[in-house]
Amino acid sequence: MTVASTTESFEFTGGAGARLAAVLHRPGDGTSVIGAALLCHCFTCSKDLFTTTRIAKGLAAGGYLTLAFDFTGLGESGGELADTTVATNVSDITAAAVALIRRGAGPCVLVGHSLGGAAAVLAASRLHTVAQVVAVASPASVAHVEHLFSEEALEQIRSQGSGEVRIGPKPVRVGRDFLDDLHRHDVATAAASLGRPMLVVQAGADTVVGADQTEALAEAGSATLHTVAGADHLFTDRGHSDELVRTILDWLSTVRTRA
Repeated sequence: MTVASTTESFEFTGGAGARLAAVLHRPGDGTSVIGAALLCHCFTCSKDLFTTTRIAKGLAAGGYLTLAFDFTGLGESGGELADTTVATNVSDITAAAVALIRRGAGPCVLVGHSLGGAAAVLAASRLHTVAQVVAVASPASVAHVEHLFSEEALEQIRSQGSGEVRIGPKPVRVGRDFLDDLHRHDVATAAASLGRPMLVVQAGADTVVGADQTEALAEAGSATLHTVAGADHLFTDRGHSDELVRTILDWLSTVRTRA
């Protein structure tokens, strides 16, 4: 019988100085720890979204000490989302990697979902502690996120400095700096320069990040590409999220065998 993983909640200081909430998922008793993972949630989501928790619990069950955290201004973390950018997300990931090391975990696999996956690729290009990268339903360009905002919201953000957008279950406030910063990052170039194994998982029925984006990211990073047929952007169906976790674990096992 598989022993359930255990969790430890704690806080660490993010790249912008806010206190960030985190949960460390430890493999259950009797499960050998074979590695560490750092998990980055999607835009406007949190570490407690079912997509993130299913991945975290699945990785822990597979032997990975897994850290999931809330980006600045989201979930239980401090700070204001309206003050954040992709650059601050990258600095939060860097701070989380340090927090993982301080808990005794060495090189880790960096797993990111959606915009969190794009930020993970950008962060991994400058983090020597990242051994592998997994991007789940992630775009090749962070500027792709703009298509999720209504014209009214974009105009409000540009004219007033911030505005409300509705992407997830509730509206959130996004700042002008976020929009401006989107065009300062080249995810595809970062993926091409990684020099480390990369897996891109595509949701077959994704209407948020299209196949052109995930395929472009995989091609740029010379990555393994896997499609979960019929899955939506959040892998809502339990069977699809289970396949997602199996795909990540099987790929990591193959990479470890080749090393």
